[in-house]
Amino acid sequence: MGIAEMIETIVKIGFIIGLTIGFFAPMLAWVERKQSAVMQDRIGANRADFFGFTVIGLLHSLADAIKLIFKEDFIPRGAERALHTLAPVIAVIPSLIAFAVIPFGGKYTLWGHEVNLVIADLDVGVLYVFAISSLATYGVVIAGWASNNNWSLLGGLRASAQMFSYEVAMGLTVIGLIMFYQSLSMVDIVAKQDNFFHWGIIWHWPAFVLFLACAVAENKRVPFDAPEAEAELVAGYFTEYSGMKFVMFWTAEFIEMVTIAGLCVALFFGGHHVPFITDAELAGGFSFLGPNVSNLVAMLIGVGVFIFKLVALLILQMTIRWTMPRFRYDQIMKLGWKMILPLSLTWIFIVGVGILTGVMPSP
Repeated sequence: MGIAEMIETIVKIGFIIGLTIGFFAPMLAWVERKQSAVMQDRIGANRADFFGFTVIGLLHSLADAIKLIFKEDFIPRGAERALHTLAPVIAVIPSLIAFAVIPFGGKYTLWGHEVNLVIADLDVGVLYVFAISSLATYGVVIAGWASNNNWSLLGGLRASAQMFSYEVAMGLTVIGLIMFYQSLSMVDIVAKQDNFFHWGIIWHWPAFVLFLACAVAENKRVPFDAPEAEAELVAGYFTEYSGMKFVMFWTAEFIEMVTIAGLCVALFFGGHHVPFITDAELAGGFSFLGPNVSNLVAMLIGVGVFIFKLVALLILQMTIRWTMPRFRYDQIMKLGWKMILPLSLTWIFIVGVGILTGVMPSP
């Protein structure tokens, strides 16, 4: 790897970390409070201020961060200290590095150097996402067991059963997309959605509904938050966590929301593509600026479009979170194994028939 490629990779990694941890994680903590307040006809967080300026409650995320940084790191008596400390790390890292194969833009030639806006362009990008995301299960299980708390252990067992169950169904929901685009590469799948009528949501909207349901269940968010049901398990697997370790579990949920939104954008909503405008046409619209600047403008527009779609899907996830009641644990298991799994298999059959008969032509 040359110096230019190394600098490009470092910049892309910094961009993703800044976007997820630096921007979306604190913003989603604010949205969690403010959107619920708006939907429930309340004011919401508005007390934290800076010289009298509350900034519509945005300073609460900063106040929370400062408070939790200096909060005592408590480990209960009888807990497995090493694993208790390691569990939050195992939970947060997979949600972050899964974003490595999600393209947030296309390929552009700038001043003789080709820029590919994805950290790792893997031929098996889809498999990589599922392999990495499954590792987060270990963090949850270890947290529940190492805490030496019955409620934490029960929450960890619930979480592991739920996450393993929905991983199976979630993997099957994208098989139809893989058959349709004939590739496991996230970059190839996004590139083949250059035409709006080849977007995944156009041909595979049932798969999108199933995939989003499975992804929310994987993230253990409402209505699938039985592993941390407050009325039953206090706080579930992270009951015995405080300070920065608690923040890591909290941050992992928000980063997973961003990763879920990124996957949906890449698989179903055309990635960085503008509807009805190809990348070549977008760059050609600024050709009067010269080839390098026109490609740079097209790249910035593409990244902006990707972030816009990302925000829209994050708002959708938050809306689901504050709209639906929590499912019972037996209902969660029944939904995964007896409804979503058979529907996923049925959709694979439908896509296969559609491709063979030419009704669903591959792009």
